[in-house]
Parts: sequence; C-alpha cells; structure tokens
Amino acid sequence: MLNEKHDLHHEFPEFKDAIRELKMTDAHFARLFKEYHELDHEVIRIETGVENTSDEYLEQRKKLRLQHKDALFGMLKKHQA
Repeated sequence: MLNEKHDLHHEFPEFKDAIRELKMTDAHFARLFKEYHELDHEVIRIETGVENTSDEYLEQRKKLRLQHKDALFGMLKKHQA
C-alpha cells in the first residue's frame, strides 16, 4: 500500500524499549536499523513519485527492506527472551 508507515516503532510498538536499547548497545542492530530506515524512505520517495525508477528496482528495494525488517525482528525477539 502506498504511503503506509513501515518505521520499526510503528511496526513493532511492543518492542519500543528494546529498539532504543539495542540501537545504543548493539552496533550491528544500529547499522541494520539505519539501513532499514534509509530503504524505507527511498521506497516512500519512489512510491510518491519524488524519485523515478523501474518497477524492478522498486521491488528489489522492497525485498531488501523486508529482509532487514526480518533480521531486526529476529534480533528484537532474541533480546526479549
């Protein structure tokens, strides 16, 4: 869906404290978090027409964003355990 919020705080509100803690204590999490948000902003710019690319490029970026989200979610679940 266009313009849908995909930031991690919106996607995983139950992990708000864990996100904040891991961003400060885990360099790998912090790097993936930053990359995820950069991808999310890029996808939003493409979907809203601010940037023009091929459909294939957009789909690749969405898939990469999903891979980052899955990795971050796994790290959040492991941290909560």
